Amino acid sequence: MSFRVKLVASAVALGMAAVSVGGAHAQSITQALTIAYDHAPDLQAALLEAKSSAENVALANAGKRPTIGASVGGTYSWSAGQASPSNPSGAFTGSQTYTAGLSYNQTVFDNFQTEAQIEQARAAAEAAEHQIRNTEQNVLLSVVDAYMSVLSGRQLVALRRENVDFFQAQLQSAQDRLDVGEGTRIDVAQAQARLAQGEAAFRAAQSSLEISQATFQRYVGVAPQNLDSSHNYGRLIPNSLQAAIAEAEAGHPAILLAKASIRAAQAGSDAAQAGFGPTATVTGDVGTAYNSTAGSQGLSGSLGFRITVPLYAGGALGANVRKANIEQIRSEVTAMSSYDQIREAVISAWAGMQSADAQIAAANAAVSAGTTVLEGVIQERDLGTRTTLDVLNSQAELVTARESLINASSNKVMATFSLLSAMGHLTATDLGLAVEVKTAVPYNQAVEDVWQELRTVAE
Repeated sequence: MSFRVKLVASAVALGMAAVSVGGAHAQSITQALTIAYDHAPDLQAALLEAKSSAENVALANAGKRPTIGASVGGTYSWSAGQASPSNPSGAFTGSQTYTAGLSYNQTVFDNFQTEAQIEQARAAAEAAEHQIRNTEQNVLLSVVDAYMSVLSGRQLVALRRENVDFFQAQLQSAQDRLDVGEGTRIDVAQAQARLAQGEAAFRAAQSSLEISQATFQRYVGVAPQNLDSSHNYGRLIPNSLQAAIAEAEAGHPAILLAKASIRAAQAGSDAAQAGFGPTATVTGDVGTAYNSTAGSQGLSGSLGFRITVPLYAGGALGANVRKANIEQIRSEVTAMSSYDQIREAVISAWAGMQSADAQIAAANAAVSAGTTVLEGVIQERDLGTRTTLDVLNSQAELVTARESLINASSNKVMATFSLLSAMGHLTATDLGLAVEVKTAVPYNQAVEDVWQELRTVAE
């Protein structure tokens, strides 16, 4: 095979690396995302956090409901050595008393403080659900980043291995020409220097690839196989930047989380304000007692109510209100920051896509031109009109162009998925992943109805 044919074949091989090494067994981005979704510990932790937040709704609802308790008890009394109407002789006496009863306590009005706390808990549970979606996006974007790092790393390793082979061939050629008196020791030394640089770059690429593969396994849970970066998620990208920004502002999980946090803070402020109002409670108890001396005392009970109005609490009530108001303002400022960050992320990703397209076009042109230049320089060197250094420089320029093409192709994929993430569409639902979507909504709905202490809720 001629050197020209080798150059063309290697360029095609690098451009189609994912397909040529993977074939039918290629591990696509979709497959990696699907596996990672079920594996990701961060996503599972976010789901458990959301379920934990949902229990705060049940805890807040308990404030409107009665508390009922049962009690049993007993005492033993004795006396000796002192006369009394019940014991004229002063002899030792003893008796046992046993009691049993039920108690009831319920707050029937607390200036709507409990209602505000329930709303606060519901808003917090909603925020936790949006946090699941936000974590989901971060996890999936990290998977894509790890995926492309491995894919581009393998392509760079293959390219730099080919570069080492080229420099070894040039070193041998320079040595052969020196042996027959057609070359110089300078040509040999220059080829040796470039070979050493090429070997160092090859080992650096290998080390970087090993790190990328370890990162991939951490996120996905399995070792990377033959990767294929092709995907059809470009269909989710809108036609204009303004449309992308509008979609992000309407549905990004971070923005929805910020809105839910504002609701929670507003409800917290209402709850703090309610602390200045009256509280009405109803209490009751019923029970019986039995004394070993006096016998059974029958049933007895009581029913009462109390209305309390706070007059002074050492400044705690006012501090609670001020703190709640500050938290409400802080939540609104945080929401403004979220809007700005999401908008910035959309614009950055959009610009990254445009830049990657330009870089790919330029790199393709550079690779095509560099291949032609290298072939011509080699022929001219063989005719004696060019030097070995010219060949080495042409090869270095071609390798740089091919590395730029690999990096630009990887950047295009990353920019695409970054834009999906910035828009709030990098989710299992939007991507159509064959997984059971992690959500705490069914759990939230279940605990809203829980009032029996022994009732279980499906996990």
